[in-house]
Amino acid sequence: MKFIFKHLYILLLSVVFTTTVTSCSDEFLEIIPKGRLIAEKVVDYDKMFYNLNLVNMRSTNAQVPMGAELVAFEPYFTATDLRTQRLYKWEGRIYEDEQNAAELENTMENLYIYNKIINEVMSATEGSEQEKASLRAEALAGRAWVYFMVTNYYGLPYNEETSDTDLGFPIVLEADLVANNFTRATVEENYELMVSDLTQAIPNLPVQVESRFRFSRAAGKALLGKVYTFMGKFEEARPMLEQALSEMNNIGIEAGLLDYNKGYRSQRVDTDPESLYGKQIINNWANTSNELVVRSEVMDLYEESDLRLKALYVKTSRGNNAVYPVEGVYRKQIGSGQTFYGVRVPELYLLLAEVRARLNDLNTATSLLEDFRAHRMPITEAGVPATTASNREALLRYIFDERLREFAALGYHWFDMRRLTVDADLPTPVSEYSHILYNAEGTVLEEYTLTQDRLVLRFPQTVIDQNPNLINNN
Repeated sequence: MKFIFKHLYILLLSVVFTTTVTSCSDEFLEIIPKGRLIAEKVVDYDKMFYNLNLVNMRSTNAQVPMGAELVAFEPYFTATDLRTQRLYKWEGRIYEDEQNAAELENTMENLYIYNKIINEVMSATEGSEQEKASLRAEALAGRAWVYFMVTNYYGLPYNEETSDTDLGFPIVLEADLVANNFTRATVEENYELMVSDLTQAIPNLPVQVESRFRFSRAAGKALLGKVYTFMGKFEEARPMLEQALSEMNNIGIEAGLLDYNKGYRSQRVDTDPESLYGKQIINNWANTSNELVVRSEVMDLYEESDLRLKALYVKTSRGNNAVYPVEGVYRKQIGSGQTFYGVRVPELYLLLAEVRARLNDLNTATSLLEDFRAHRMPITEAGVPATTASNREALLRYIFDERLREFAALGYHWFDMRRLTVDADLPTPVSEYSHILYNAEGTVLEEYTLTQDRLVLRFPQTVIDQNPNLINNN
């Protein structure tokens, strides 16, 4: 996988988790000169899943500053790192020529480990065929999760009319550290891989798990339902999402919605019941950073009774406690520098509500939405307006507004923006999305408008240098 890094820090010692998500080394792995990770027994492959880099996705977070729910302020903006500034401006060049892409470092480490397990575990010793099949299924589901991320970074949104020619991400199916000169697959081929991996995985995924860092069958179905939803295949998505919602109550660990009516406090990735499958990204833009805040048009979507408004937002910057000079903007403050980003219970509810509305089952969609909202505000305030609930387009827009209320500044909106540009029900021109940079007095300094080219990231020069046949995005 030389196409990703000049230096790959992947094969790390075996790592096991404790409840505080720390690690220790083990002896069963060896690194030989060509960078191959040696494992023999089923238990060796099982331990590969307890690798911190499968959970801590670190700076796999470009989707956060690219989201159009945010606005920026000086003097904080020019004081932040260049990557943040360039992502916010939707520039083509995010990295210097010698830099690796943060979006690729952990995802490719994940991909190496998953491919190794997929290709080798069925030949491992000292384990049953059922155990081997289960481990392979977990790796297949993990690979699908990785491909959902990288396809939505580097490939255009799925479009039935063009995805068979739209360039996506290279298909990497081997655990080979010295392979290079990759070429790009199509977006269609990327999504076909995700569907194939998950379809193969689901029958062999464990019904119950001991850790939310392991893929349960419910989490696999939830992810497949999400993939189908992003493909616009709502009939296929519905049963997967419904089964996931039903089965999550019996996966061996606590899973469900937090009830903000009982109070809110920041969670931990290993114990958060809203994580069906736990991964996390660094996201100080939703905690301590001052440069990016949620725009007033999004804040206006919250009712006064919405407990998310009270629990997760402040009007002032961190440090000097200064009020932002534009009325109605708020800084997101979730109480943690990490955002959980694996397979999430809140998104499961909202995806299923969306799919039901797409399929004209407005009553079920409304019921799901109201059930979800009753965990975020007093139940007496959780109802969907009758005029909205009875109108398909209005209900779909309300569901996307609910996604903003739930996920603002957490990175989900960027992926929604992309798919809405090709959405037959809610078509949204790319040019409708903009970012504003204000000065310290609240005057507009710059406005940046999203373009079709910038719906995708460009590969950094380090990748292009190693892969002369890899076509870059414009």
